Amino acid sequence: MRTMAAAFLLILGSLGGARDTKAELKLHALFSDGMVLQSEFACPVWGTVEAGEEVTVSIAGQKKTAKAGADGKWSLKLDPLKAGGPHELVVAGRNTITVRDVLVGEVWVCSGQSNMEWVVNNSNNAADEKASANYPKIRHFLVPKRQEAAPVADVVGSWKLCTPETVGGFTAVGYFFGRELHQKLNVPVGLIHTSWGGTAAEVWTSKRVIDGTEALKPLVESYAKRTENYEKLLATYKTDAEKAKAENKPAPKAPNKPMLPSCLYNGMIANIIPYGIKGAVWYQGESNASRAKEYQTLFPAMIKNWREDWGQGEFPFGFVQLANYMARKDQPADSAWAELREAQTMTLSLPKTGMAVIIDIGDAKDIHPRNKQDVGKRLALWAQSQVYGKDLVYSGPMYESMKVEDSKIRVSFKHVGGGLEAKGEKLTGFAVAGEDRVFQWADAKIDGKSIVVSSDKVAKPVAVRYAWADNPDCNLYNKEGVPASPFRSDDWARKQ
Repeated sequence: MRTMAAAFLLILGSLGGARDTKAELKLHALFSDGMVLQSEFACPVWGTVEAGEEVTVSIAGQKKTAKAGADGKWSLKLDPLKAGGPHELVVAGRNTITVRDVLVGEVWVCSGQSNMEWVVNNSNNAADEKASANYPKIRHFLVPKRQEAAPVADVVGSWKLCTPETVGGFTAVGYFFGRELHQKLNVPVGLIHTSWGGTAAEVWTSKRVIDGTEALKPLVESYAKRTENYEKLLATYKTDAEKAKAENKPAPKAPNKPMLPSCLYNGMIANIIPYGIKGAVWYQGESNASRAKEYQTLFPAMIKNWREDWGQGEFPFGFVQLANYMARKDQPADSAWAELREAQTMTLSLPKTGMAVIIDIGDAKDIHPRNKQDVGKRLALWAQSQVYGKDLVYSGPMYESMKVEDSKIRVSFKHVGGGLEAKGEKLTGFAVAGEDRVFQWADAKIDGKSIVVSSDKVAKPVAVRYAWADNPDCNLYNKEGVPASPFRSDDWARKQ
């Protein structure tokens, strides 16, 4: 009897096992409770199920159907939805998944290195900011840090509602940007946060783009050399660590393994594509500051890369220009950080890009300035004006042209708003040079929409610079209070 019973149970188990081998319906992790769908956009929805099975997605009175391919993957697009909610997203196939508390609003990707990773907990007035952060219609999804050699499709994570208890772990720049949009537009906001401190732009760019761009091929060669050097350092570290252990001494610091170009694109961008978004905001550049010339190609290539792979056309892309940082110099000098800011400014030639200038709110001693509020607000100024059509001044003065007038140079600007002004007794930050290419501090005076600069040390000036330093003393704004961007009229190579 026992043998027959065991055999019967074995048969039942095998039948159950056969049923269980069929793949259950699953959704990508971004489609989970508390999610935000992009408004007025045909948002993709996707997941996996048994090959060939049909899947139905329902939300807000509409129903869409898709059939899984041979690989079990399925996807479909919803009809555009108006901002609002909450809704339920019901996905039915072999099993049924109900995603609750779905809002429809504005979805932005927040990416970059440590200044984007910087959380509200560590920003100015953190206690007050957290106490007042009762914005349940702002939602935050954190993409886990992940390096991959090839693009991946999956991601782990969940949407968090903005409350005093949760906001401390949100990206500070992303949150203050999103809060401005939420308050000014009166719509839900979704923030997809994918950043990693100390990372260069090439790790956020796909292998296809790096390999296919002649000017970027040295990045691959550089990685090979750095990896070879790392292996040598690692061998030395292991020997020194064993010796330290034997002598009961503190272990030496292990060397950092170089990041493979494209590794974070593969592990932290590819796996959130093609989720419906309005655009992206980016704070990065410190790790590329020694390679500004290369960044002139790399940064716009990365933006175009994301746009092409997302398949949403030229979605808006806002970025933060590097803040002032490091010791202030008494005399005009070349600056790698100034050149990187210039490369960022040049990227504005791409359509639907915007730049937040923060040359006035950095910290000489800290590469992570705590004032993330104004960073977010300045990004939001651009978005309100250039993305959402609000009539407001979104940029500070930007260099347009210069003209030599005897011993002076007249500098003309775009984005003067209600007029130019100096915050202080007189304008600072301007320098001029003659044919000898030696810059001297200049006197500067506002004259309508232009500024006239001169120096008694330069009889025949040929070039002018403003705020051209790691940490410049500069104070030009428009009357709307937005700072002018650093610039130079020359293209002279930096003295090595």
